[in-house]
Amino acid sequence: MESTAHLRFLRMAPRKVSDVAALVRGKPVGAAINILRFTKRAAARPVQKLIESAVANATDLSKGSVDIDALVVKHISVDQGPTSRRYMPRAMGRATRINKKTSHLHVVLTDAGKKKA
Repeated sequence: MESTAHLRFLRMAPRKVSDVAALVRGKPVGAAINILRFTKRAAARPVQKLIESAVANATDLSKGSVDIDALVVKHISVDQGPTSRRYMPRAMGRATRINKKTSHLHVVLTDAGKKKA
């Protein structure tokens, strides 16, 4: 059984979020949440909440019959969302553009027992 969760328009650069996502790719859910709890990156908290949301989706989808300890992060991807453009005044009447990037995260959890079968 697979369960998914999506987080869209996260106000962090996808380059920074993808480093954190790579830490938990392919790991069991318990180990992934434990890794994220002690990771000192700002992106660790939203990724942790997303994985916990996917676990809740799996429990709701199977009506409580899923074994949470058997769930594995099968797929986690980070895509770039829309960029907000702001301008900062500079010397001699000029302006420079500041890009405020956003990220879209997608996670898929699967049951490890069915994966091996």
